[in-house]
Amino acid sequence: MDDDASPTAKALLALELIQNSPGITGDRLGRRLGVTDRAARRYVGILREAGIPIESTSGRYGGYRIGRGFRVPPLMFSTAEALGLMMAALGGHHSVSDVTDPAGSALAKIIRVLPTAVAGPAEAIRAMIPPSSRLAMPDPEIAASVVRGCSERHRLRLGYRRGECDVEAFSMDVDPWAVSVRHGRWYLLGWSHTRDAQRVLRIDRIESAEPLPDTFTPPEGLDPAQAVQDHLSAGWRYQVEIVFEASAEQIARCIPGSLGRLEDLGPDRSRLVGSTDEPDWYAERLAFVRVPFTVMDCPELRAALETLAHRLLESTKAPLGVPVP
Repeated sequence: MDDDASPTAKALLALELIQNSPGITGDRLGRRLGVTDRAARRYVGILREAGIPIESTSGRYGGYRIGRGFRVPPLMFSTAEALGLMMAALGGHHSVSDVTDPAGSALAKIIRVLPTAVAGPAEAIRAMIPPSSRLAMPDPEIAASVVRGCSERHRLRLGYRRGECDVEAFSMDVDPWAVSVRHGRWYLLGWSHTRDAQRVLRIDRIESAEPLPDTFTPPEGLDPAQAVQDHLSAGWRYQVEIVFEASAEQIARCIPGSLGRLEDLGPDRSRLVGSTDEPDWYAERLAFVRVPFTVMDCPELRAALETLAHRLLESTKAPLGVPVP
């Protein structure tokens, strides 16, 4: 912290540190404030004089914590925290100026009460990065009901639309295992008792979520993010298997997870298993990979790669410096 900060400013920072780290020792509090432990105790005294019940315990595991029943003051954000919050909201395609968007409305309230030094950069980011309307966002109340069903392990009766053209939602009873977010979309992973199968549902297409008395236990060892990714990359028309001369970790940095499931075959070899309805699009994604690879099957993908390679090669055959007619 700035050495020229006032005692009040340092006392407020001490309060934030104690709130975030209950049981923090005087020595550690002093280090975080950039002062001696004796000075840290002085700032704790300032807080106590202001009526804030700071409790302390001695001994090896002693430290400071806030007493029960104390109502914490408004949140305090650093510039980095405020910018991170703004970027997260904009990344989720929320508009600060849209009063009908609960997330955007809440963010606007936060910006209004931030100190000028913090609010300025946050407002600049908001102005420079307009929100995108490409993705439909889930209703916050519906999302909250779904998440509550996951955490409380209660079956839900959902009103669900399978596509944008569906006039009416159909009813399905689902054990909501987990919620996962991929590329800005919110998905519910669960077991549909209506279809007697595992399902991945878009939460923005859920119109109602009614809790049922039935409870459930999620599958042991469930990896929601991986299960959703596997579901979204499987089941298309053309089955794909590709072997890369590089590790799965390296390849994962070059291609989107929607192409399929990556698995290591050795220290410098990996395999991609997936499916696609669009071999041309799939081939264009593979063009970003800068290591040798082999398409083990899928003649349609091989043909798409050959067409792409031919098109790229043809683009180099015009003589250099010749003006375009």
